[in-house]
Amino acid sequence: MTRIGIIGGSGLEALLKGTRIVRVGTPYGPAPWISVGSVGKEEVAFLPRHGPKHDLPPHKVNYRANIHALKQIGVERIIATNAVGGINSEYNPGDLSIPDDIIDMTKSRTTTFFDSSPVTHIDFSQPYCPELRKALLDSSKGSKVKMWNTSVLAATEGPRYETPAEIRMLEKLGGDLVGMTGAPETFLARELEMCYATLCFISNRAAGKQAKLSAVEVMDIGKRLMPEIVAIIRKTAESIPVKRTCNCGRATHEAQV
Repeated sequence: MTRIGIIGGSGLEALLKGTRIVRVGTPYGPAPWISVGSVGKEEVAFLPRHGPKHDLPPHKVNYRANIHALKQIGVERIIATNAVGGINSEYNPGDLSIPDDIIDMTKSRTTTFFDSSPVTHIDFSQPYCPELRKALLDSSKGSKVKMWNTSVLAATEGPRYETPAEIRMLEKLGGDLVGMTGAPETFLARELEMCYATLCFISNRAAGKQAKLSAVEVMDIGKRLMPEIVAIIRKTAESIPVKRTCNCGRATHEAQV
């Protein structure tokens, strides 16, 4: 059974051995082809968020189809990766972080599966699964890369980078990191009672914190950190208990009006 899913960009396929391709249709449209293979003794699915050719900008990703497709093949836990900018001046390019909270500043994305009756209000007091976050943090011990154990991720619309004024606003709101793909993934996963946590790599300082922002810089740092990211996710997939003890699997209980 494929209980663990990974959402991210190119390079993460290296985690999987003996892969096969799975195509899944959803009520929300097609999802990218999913690679399913083994990580140790665990069967794991990998879904390329931006498509296999990375040709979907963040605001055009079909987030509902992606999450629903993973749910259909039996995934209970999702480990995501995100390239982010550092708002907090203590965070440096090349650092890693596992956020514990999120600010959603996206504009045009559908952020829920619950568009009709019954009206459903999901509790997001803990936006990320605490059990999965702990597993990632435990797996990162001994890493040579600086890891920030908590942070607030601000999700913006993209595909442009933010303005310095927008970054100052997000900083006042408590944002430590900024990225374009953090929402609505975590919300949609919780609505389908799936665990979700994300491993963020800081690829640059946010607008106004450095002279210029460059997509090339983001890609370069991502490639440099990829072996460390792969190692952390592999260790997490191999060590996390089969049975979930968090409340993510009961998210809709007492949520419907």
